[in-house]
Amino acid sequence: MQRSIEEKRQAIDRAQQLLLKLSAFKNDLPFSPVILQKIFTQTGDNSASPLEEIAATIERDQGLTAKLLRTANSAFYGLQAQVTNVSRAIAVLGLNEIKSIVVAVGVAAMGKSKKPPEAFDFTAYWGHQLRVGMAAKLLASLTHLESPDDLFTSGLLHDLGKLLIAIHAPADWLAIDAAAREAGLPTHEAEDAHWALEHGVVGSMTLKSWNLPPELTEPVNWHHSPMVAPEYRKQALILCLADALVLSLTDPEAPSSCDWSDVLAKLHLDRDRVLAELHALYAGRDFENFAAGLA
Repeated sequence: MQRSIEEKRQAIDRAQQLLLKLSAFKNDLPFSPVILQKIFTQTGDNSASPLEEIAATIERDQGLTAKLLRTANSAFYGLQAQVTNVSRAIAVLGLNEIKSIVVAVGVAAMGKSKKPPEAFDFTAYWGHQLRVGMAAKLLASLTHLESPDDLFTSGLLHDLGKLLIAIHAPADWLAIDAAAREAGLPTHEAEDAHWALEHGVVGSMTLKSWNLPPELTEPVNWHHSPMVAPEYRKQALILCLADALVLSLTDPEAPSSCDWSDVLAKLHLDRDRVLAELHALYAGRDFENFAAGLA
């Protein structure tokens, strides 16, 4: 359906208004953004913070602690015995996994405080986020990138902007979703056509307002246009590739913004090996249970 010039202008105005509100979204987190910033500082590459100190930071918020332990004990991780405190969860799952769970808990809570349209499928959303995070970490390791765990976190967050648009501009999200389906476009292209703003920018700017480091936020920002990224270009390319790969596995009919097979070849990665390793990574994982643990 063709829109008038005035309708397009109004949509662009709404996009600009949304951008102005992004820094306030941290108020929707179920815990203080100060806690989040401190966790990332304590778990940074140059930090020597002991595990007990990191656990103490998380345990200051009882709600965060409860949801972290529920998620850690979900069937997704398949632990042999339940973990009953944060220190044990860190020891069993590792710092980077715990850090990612904390961020996921925050994002999930934002989706509950302000409901998106019914058509927004939370279970499918988290399944895709997790698969992309796991694929990005694998690809980062295979291409010898430093800190592959950072790519897991970026993958877990790469579509945060989609959720935020659905929550804070539901009518626009519905229009974008309908246009993408009707024209067979990737979502980011439908977003650009609708209001000259795509979800990578929305997600990245929000994460920056939470004071997360650029090695996490920049790949999110540029994951649909990695070759023009001013920094962290390879990380953005890996995230773009992971996104396209996961879509090809889970929804082969979905339009892709990346010829993933061609990119694998350019990165000197064997297609069959990567696919086999991904299938092995995903085997037995209960992605729906992860989403349930965040509830």
